[in-house]
Amino acid sequence: MKKAVSIPLTVFILLSALALGQAPQKPLAPKELEPKYRAWLEEEVVYIVTPKERDVFLQLRSNRERDIFIDAFWKQRDPTPNTPQNEFKDKHYERIRYVNQYFGKDSPQPGWKTDMGRVYIMLGEPKQIERYENQSDIYPLIVWFFEGMAEYGLPNAFYVMFFKKYNAGEYILYSPIRDGPQGLMAHYAGDQTSYADAYRELRYRHPQLAPLSISLIPGEAPAGGATPSMSSDILIASKIPKAPTYKVRDSYAEKLLAYKDIVEVDYTANYIESDFRVFVYQDPRAGAFIHYLLEPSRLSFDQYGDRFVANLEIDGNITDGQGRFVYQFDRRVPIEMNSRQIASIRDKLFSFQDLFPVVPGDYKLSVILKNTVSKEFTTFECPIRIPGPATAWMSPVLLANRAEPDTKFSTQVKPFLFGGAQLRPSPRNDFLQSDTMTVFLQLNGLAPELRGAGTLELAFVREGERARTVSRRLSEIPDLRNIVESFALADMSPAYYTLEATLFDGAGKPVVTEKAPFYITHLPALNRPWVLSLPFPSADSPEIAYIRGRQRLNRQEFGDALPVLESAFRRVPAEPRYALALARTHFGMKDYVRARQIAQAFVDDQNESGFLLLLGQSCQVLGEPADAVSFYKSYLTRFGTNVSVLNALGDCHTALGQNEEALDVLQKSLEIEPNQPKVKAAIATLKEKK
Repeated sequence: MKKAVSIPLTVFILLSALALGQAPQKPLAPKELEPKYRAWLEEEVVYIVTPKERDVFLQLRSNRERDIFIDAFWKQRDPTPNTPQNEFKDKHYERIRYVNQYFGKDSPQPGWKTDMGRVYIMLGEPKQIERYENQSDIYPLIVWFFEGMAEYGLPNAFYVMFFKKYNAGEYILYSPIRDGPQGLMAHYAGDQTSYADAYRELRYRHPQLAPLSISLIPGEAPAGGATPSMSSDILIASKIPKAPTYKVRDSYAEKLLAYKDIVEVDYTANYIESDFRVFVYQDPRAGAFIHYLLEPSRLSFDQYGDRFVANLEIDGNITDGQGRFVYQFDRRVPIEMNSRQIASIRDKLFSFQDLFPVVPGDYKLSVILKNTVSKEFTTFECPIRIPGPATAWMSPVLLANRAEPDTKFSTQVKPFLFGGAQLRPSPRNDFLQSDTMTVFLQLNGLAPELRGAGTLELAFVREGERARTVSRRLSEIPDLRNIVESFALADMSPAYYTLEATLFDGAGKPVVTEKAPFYITHLPALNRPWVLSLPFPSADSPEIAYIRGRQRLNRQEFGDALPVLESAFRRVPAEPRYALALARTHFGMKDYVRARQIAQAFVDDQNESGFLLLLGQSCQVLGEPADAVSFYKSYLTRFGTNVSVLNALGDCHTALGQNEEALDVLQKSLEIEPNQPKVKAAIATLKEKK
């Protein structure tokens, strides 16, 4: 039995619904969609999409929004949302493949458009099939029997019949009212308007079929069989078409439209409060890292017997002052516990801790944490400044309620692991009187005279008055990039404080000050969290070099990106991500030959479109349009339509004098994206030549 468990139970805040007041967009016509989205709506899900979902889909304005919607569409139908497999989706597409293979052989249209294909896609494989296809006195007939589908608003047991009317064409759906028993019999000479006469004749010819010709629901047909079943026609005209959406809560579609720029629809009503802390650390071994922790007000689990499961998805990015994405990352963290483990954390908060390398610059950090089990999410964003390695600076002050020196993870790059000591900071900076506070900060890039004569002062300030002050000469501190000081708080009364860290020069003049507010509570205990921490294996990991190089590449700092990406690629030459980033860097530096050489080795990678695109671009710039055409066409075949690729392909056809091909490709591009003045001009020129 599955149960939901929430740890701890708190009141959570709903996401602001102001966006719901926005006026709806005017829906597009399906023909205005790109072919793949039109096919998805009007072919792939045409029988299982609700009217509301269809309306919302047509109001979306970008392919990204449509992709998000499609993802949400399948998630709403996933019977096991905590697993990577979507059984409903897999079964649905298997049904489409089946009907296209086996139905429609007697029809000019594909199997999914036939009556049999439509019912099979909506209801699946019948429990029993009876065929009457070689009878001289009735038209070819197939009877499907279904049962056990009451949960979809259907009778517990029912039949669906298909027949070839007048023994010609494809099998069509039989209706007791529209067709009647007279419509099933060949050479029937009786009164076509009399159901009773036809029923008696059919009962004489085929006793087992006669009741079904009047009613598709077992036990419903009257004894005389004189009146066709109205409920049977309602079954085939209304209930069966509604069965695939009977259990679908399509209100998510409206919420997706309202919150599409924030989060996926199934999370929008489940925002929970959280606290966070971000710290920039200059690792002497591997450069600057952003360390962050996020503590949601609750973490919910689903229970399966003695198993408790949560599944976290963390997505983050940093953007620069121009709004460019410098780095994007995602983490997928499944959590599974037994009843003993869950009992040990039942009353504790949860702290997710992570880190990633980052190159110098001024950024905005945005992080969203989602629990796919409970469909809850939380998020934060804050400005971040990463100073250059030669910049003189003092870090912000980090306060921790616990420190574990000489941890076994000291060789790893781990969140809040500094100088061999694992710190446990709280985003609220809350302390007990029984705690020992650990203060951590860094000094970097100081001039020699300041390092030799300067002083670091730590002052505990309460209501403007100093409660405690400690000074350290910089020359006496073993490692200025890992300054750790510990203070017992037993003699400090509960109150709000500020720790002020000030760097003084040799003359006693303050150079810089950093402040960290905190409070000491009078409570006997605090809710300390259990921690889930994601480390890097080592400071010299090629992944760290790749991330830094990729950030440089995204900032178009190709010269700085090249050596670090070459380092990562040289160490793991089979990794496609490393190869693609390095090839793009060479392309950015206009070394198109080297870019093509690297990408060529990965041209068969079925999961990465970037190699084919880069090969096409490189060949095009190198004046090899024929090769570029081949790569662009391969891209379109493997990964679908892309306007930019179509335009580049059109340019290459033009360069080769293949005007007809160029015209065809550019017209297709214009159909997808009409607002392209340059493409319109190129088409006009090609038509003039024609």
